[in-house]
Amino acid sequence: MLTTFVASPARAVGRVSPGRVGAVINRNVGALRSGPSYWVVLLSGFFEPVLYLLSIGVGVGALVGDITVGGRSMSYAAFVAPAMLAVSAMTGVLAETTFNFFHKFKYAKTFEAVLATPVRPIELAVGELVWAVVRGAVYTAAFLVVMVAMGLTTPGGALAAFPASVLVGLAFGAVGMAISTLMRGWQDFDLMSVGQFALFLFSGTFSPVQDYPLVMEVLIQVTPLYHAVELVRGLCLGVVGLGSLGHAAYLAAMVVGGLWLASRRLTRMLCV
Repeated sequence: MLTTFVASPARAVGRVSPGRVGAVINRNVGALRSGPSYWVVLLSGFFEPVLYLLSIGVGVGALVGDITVGGRSMSYAAFVAPAMLAVSAMTGVLAETTFNFFHKFKYAKTFEAVLATPVRPIELAVGELVWAVVRGAVYTAAFLVVMVAMGLTTPGGALAAFPASVLVGLAFGAVGMAISTLMRGWQDFDLMSVGQFALFLFSGTFSPVQDYPLVMEVLIQVTPLYHAVELVRGLCLGVVGLGSLGHAAYLAAMVVGGLWLASRRLTRMLCV
């Protein structure tokens, strides 16, 4: 039986309370301490992009050699590594804001209990997003250390790329939450996994988008992971321009739109 709660206009809208957002985050911290299985999942999310980097960036890179992008020559590993960083930021938060979020929303009824308190839907969404980004930031920070150790970026490039990776996490996390509120069951996540894998392969991750046919190039340039990859790659390589601002604006729009839709859907489905 679905339990609903009455939401007054003042509760549905208004200023976001940092204290109530912090309470949502603290609940997730408590769940993290409840068992060791979560830590296994947390660690596994770091090794996947590192293995891709070693196998494709370094292994295949030894066969490819140097490539030229925008008139600049670089090793293939240096080209792939920032893309893997962006992918790590994306997958780290999506794991939290899709499968885990959906379980708490649809089956565990966690959000119904949270919304029985003074916490409002927008504060719930912000708290869940911040928690997911914290998880993603752990992945990206560790990955940046690996990149610096391998000589694939400079310490300054790593410091510049870290906040960009956080923005990537915020963007995909917000959209992931919004998508999760639209899912009818676990089977629907198969479609999302297909889309996520397509983005992984065709976002300038393993080859410059200029190598694709023109129609394909244009399609890639409107996808979100392309903008994440280009922003992070430019910062890691020290190539920053007006295009970087455009990529950042695209990701910021994803944050705002995703949070708005997620909080609206939570209000509609759990508060009446």
